[in-house]
Amino acid sequence: MTTIDLNSDVGESFGRWTLGDDAAMFGSVSSANVACGFHAGDPTIIRRTCRKAAAAGVVIGAHVGYRDLAGFGRRFLDVSPVELADDVVYQIGALQALAAAEGARVQYVKPHGGLYNAIVSHTAQAQAVVDAVKSVDPGLPILGLPGSEVLRLAEQAGLRAVTEAFADRAYNPDGTLVSRSQPAAVLHDPVEVAEHVLRMATEGSVRAVDGSILKIHAESICVHGDSPGAVAMAAAVKSVLGDAGVSIGSFL
Repeated sequence: MTTIDLNSDVGESFGRWTLGDDAAMFGSVSSANVACGFHAGDPTIIRRTCRKAAAAGVVIGAHVGYRDLAGFGRRFLDVSPVELADDVVYQIGALQALAAAEGARVQYVKPHGGLYNAIVSHTAQAQAVVDAVKSVDPGLPILGLPGSEVLRLAEQAGLRAVTEAFADRAYNPDGTLVSRSQPAAVLHDPVEVAEHVLRMATEGSVRAVDGSILKIHAESICVHGDSPGAVAMAAAVKSVLGDAGVSIGSFL
């Protein structure tokens, strides 16, 4: 039976402000990208998220990003590689401590938002992320977009590079994600999202916005936890994959 990892961005609430239903998402996904406090999340929420993930048997990963709470980490920041590397080390370390307090551990790293998109092509920042992860734990895999600079540099540095696709995002013909500033960049229909993922998991392909079919190899597929209807989309994806004989399981 084919197995695919489903990951979701979680722990993104802050103080009295709640975003998403993490506990419900844990019923469908196998990996949790836990916010580390720079784009979202606070210590109490992060620790609680780790507790719930561990209880659900979901693998915990560090969802590191730019220091940009106001912009939810979705804006590009022109920070120096040294500063960025230190910020990534700091975030991983914070999550490691909070996870350990709940008897769990951090097992991979996935950059968030603006940083994720930047290091598809921004070599200096991609190298900073790789250097940061390697300095903390060279056994931590990095999730990223196929063909990205960060995955190329991760492999070059001896780290495991894990290719990722997106269940609820539209694709450009070159394999990059359609910018969130563009209409229809985010998919919301559970049926459409489920079909999108089924094609990825069983055919190794994705339909781009111009109708062309791209070949894609993904070890993990992301279902964003902050999207409206995220729980329903994740459940639909899990159901469709199960009907096709594809099981959900960590890439580790």
